[in-house]
Amino acid sequence: MNLSTSWKTALIAVAASVATIAGYKAIDGYRNDVIINEAGSGRNGSLVNFANMPAGQPGDFTYAAGASAPAVVHIKAKSTRTVRQMPSIFDQFFGMDDDFFGGPRTQNQESSGSGVIISEDGYIVTNNHVVEGASELEVITYNKKSYEATVIGTDPSTDIAVIKIEEKKLPAITFGNSDEVKIGEWVLAVGNPFNLESTVTAGIISAIGRSINILGQNQRGQKTDKKSDSPIESFIQTDAAVNPGNSGGALVNLNGHLIGINTAIASPNGAYAGYAFAVPSSIVKKVSTDLIKFGNVQRGFVGIGPVELNNKNAREFDVDIDEGIYVAEVTEDGAANKAGIKKGDVITKVDGIDTKSEPKFRELIGRKRPGERVVLTINRDGAVKDYAVTLKNNQGGEGLVKKDPELSTAFGKMGIKLEDLSSKEKDKLGTKFGVRITDVDPDGLLAQNANIEEGFIITRVGNVRVSSAKEVRDLINQAQKNGDEGVLICGIYEDRPNRTSCIGIPLE
Repeated sequence: MNLSTSWKTALIAVAASVATIAGYKAIDGYRNDVIINEAGSGRNGSLVNFANMPAGQPGDFTYAAGASAPAVVHIKAKSTRTVRQMPSIFDQFFGMDDDFFGGPRTQNQESSGSGVIISEDGYIVTNNHVVEGASELEVITYNKKSYEATVIGTDPSTDIAVIKIEEKKLPAITFGNSDEVKIGEWVLAVGNPFNLESTVTAGIISAIGRSINILGQNQRGQKTDKKSDSPIESFIQTDAAVNPGNSGGALVNLNGHLIGINTAIASPNGAYAGYAFAVPSSIVKKVSTDLIKFGNVQRGFVGIGPVELNNKNAREFDVDIDEGIYVAEVTEDGAANKAGIKKGDVITKVDGIDTKSEPKFRELIGRKRPGERVVLTINRDGAVKDYAVTLKNNQGGEGLVKKDPELSTAFGKMGIKLEDLSSKEKDKLGTKFGVRITDVDPDGLLAQNANIEEGFIITRVGNVRVSSAKEVRDLINQAQKNGDEGVLICGIYEDRPNRTSCIGIPLE
């Protein structure tokens, strides 16, 4: 995966997450009372005394390793990928059928990663990319016991996922406060690189609030944060050695408390080359709690276009300060506009925390849910004032957003939106059938397995011709109920009505 020009190739390869969640009960279809075991509380809250540590020495890492390693698990993910085998020139010469030789083929794959136990009853945090597309998950605990795991929820925008095994009285790690992390602080990375279980490496914090543009294109400039779950990248950078297989493992401080989920490395060859990046525990705690409690991540939106200031663009924007978040745009129906924030304002603090970078701004807002209040300190033409902003959801309201049950169906996982064709459109195409794709989610099964764009007209699902979105939806869901591994989708583009394309899409 490509990073910015200053970083070579990025390999998503390491992770760490730890929280302790307990005491659930169902209220209105949601889990309630999610309790996190944090530093300074509970059985894991004891602190290491460094008062007598010699100056300049890293100290003894055995306590941190012993406290955190039992909570880190090995995850093996099995998946099936559909590929197309293209015919050779000899097949074509002898008149073989292109559809036969070029049809979909399945390949079985197995990958390895790490995860962290966050509750005694089996909830585990890992990376989204560790479990993405997996048809089977095996979890191997510190004491070598093996369990089958199920996915509770995922969040690609932070690369966090929660899975669960059926067991009781598991060792759960304690969350530390990632806001208190300091550059130069000693840390440990715990995981399973190259299938080497329970590996511990040491290093220091190299940087905080780092964005490497690995989770998607940065939403900069004139784009607002209102309608899309843009990636949140405010990584903790460390030089602790991490490698493929560490993904989902723990980054802990010398007290053994979780301060981050190791998520990526910057490397020219796919192995550790000095840089590793972890999702801060503050984000891990928020996302994992949301996935367990609500089934999806509850993102709060300010409704502005944020731009990180520097001495160059501050002159372009004609503002008196060159640190902070410049408000390049204010959404008319957004939370910021309602609170009185205007285009040209500069945000200097979020809830009293200095905010000089866009990644940090997105992290601080990303910790909040719709309906929660955030205090933004605004510099407007030299005058400083606090504004209380009640965040909105991505639908424009202030309430929590319930998970769409269709997203868990086979059709929902396709990641497409459909519209029926009018009689006039069908006549123009010379057909009685067809359903147009109006939107393709890049994270959906269709986009991951086929180069099909918006505007593609589905004419057939399997052997059945379709003329409505409902028929497409029902046929794909029925294929899943029948136990089919995949479904064949055929169709045309309006500018190529005589050229039919077919592709096999896996249902998992």
